[in-house]
Amino acid sequence: MEPRNASASLTIMTEIVLPNDTNTFGNLMGGRLMYWMDIAAALAAQKHCNAPVVTASVDNISFENPIKLGNVVHIEAKVTRAFTSSMEVHMRVWGEDLIQQFRYKSNEAYYTFVALDPHRKPRPVPAVIAENEEEIKLFEGALRRRQLRLILGGKMKPNDASELRALFTED
Repeated sequence: MEPRNASASLTIMTEIVLPNDTNTFGNLMGGRLMYWMDIAAALAAQKHCNAPVVTASVDNISFENPIKLGNVVHIEAKVTRAFTSSMEVHMRVWGEDLIQQFRYKSNEAYYTFVALDPHRKPRPVPAVIAENEEEIKLFEGALRRRQLRLILGGKMKPNDASELRALFTED
């Protein structure tokens, strides 16, 4: 299976915040944003592996700035690293006030997806080729983030986390 450039998975999704998307403060509801982020991340993962995918995990999402009613949401998603059958997708979310011509960061997050074969079983995915400084940084950190996810999910023991051992054990 041929490795693929991270840039080939880039997906940019744009939405407008309508009244039904907001809370009582006129801000985009976090759940609605997470829904849109899941779609954008799934599209990026599918572009990378050319197969259906399912969400395996969602990392911490911290909201830096609210996105207001009438503003535009831009979600940029890209695969950072692939493992056996899973892929980490990094997302950045921007709000934009078109009237004031002001764009601002709302949040960023990592989602993990697993590629499925026709029998809905995990299937291998191509490796990722990181091409620039930012992609290399994200690629190199992906193994640590993956091990942390597995530890927190109870699927890996801290002593088995080669990249994180120093955080959990005394040398």
